[in-house]
Amino acid sequence: MGLVTLLLQDPLTFAMLAIPLLYSIIVHELAHGWVAARMGDPTARLMGRLTLNPLRHLDPLGTLMLLLFGFGWAKPVPVNLDLVRPGRLGLILVSAAGIVANFCIAFAAVLAYRLWSPLPESADQLLGILARINIMLASFNLIPIPPLDGSKILMGFLPERLRYAFARIEPYGFFIIIGLLYLGALDPVIRFFRFLILALIALLIS
Repeated sequence: MGLVTLLLQDPLTFAMLAIPLLYSIIVHELAHGWVAARMGDPTARLMGRLTLNPLRHLDPLGTLMLLLFGFGWAKPVPVNLDLVRPGRLGLILVSAAGIVANFCIAFAAVLAYRLWSPLPESADQLLGILARINIMLASFNLIPIPPLDGSKILMGFLPERLRYAFARIEPYGFFIIIGLLYLGALDPVIRFFRFLILALIALLIS
């Protein structure tokens, strides 16, 4: 169900889903820029992208896709990897930053539920939505297909020749991902990463 349909049918549920989803995506992108800035690349900061203002992050097509189909994206935070030091480690850490940010939000939501349960129904629903959204975002972005973060993390470990060959897939990556999602071929991969993330959260709060 697209968010537009949900808005028309249930505005309250729309707000409880759309706002956490929007800011989870924004925090994901913001984390990339923040880590890049800490490692020597001021590009995101100079372009005003280190902010929670959604207007600085919304991508017109990604927002439309999100509203119509429930699947979308924000504008990627600009990162100049030539300025990031050290090189390979910088690529890995900057790429992993968004996934780590989503994991931390999901962990905080689960921990809050554990510490303060029982909660009012609305708070219970909000924490559940927040956890599920961020677990899904982290799981999806771990997929090693360009331009997803998992591919860049993998590239940080590959020799230069293989890294270059892998990067050549990126112009076609979006279409590959959409096709594989449509066929359901990525479902087992997403479920695997989701299992790992849930296991790690369970381990940390046990």
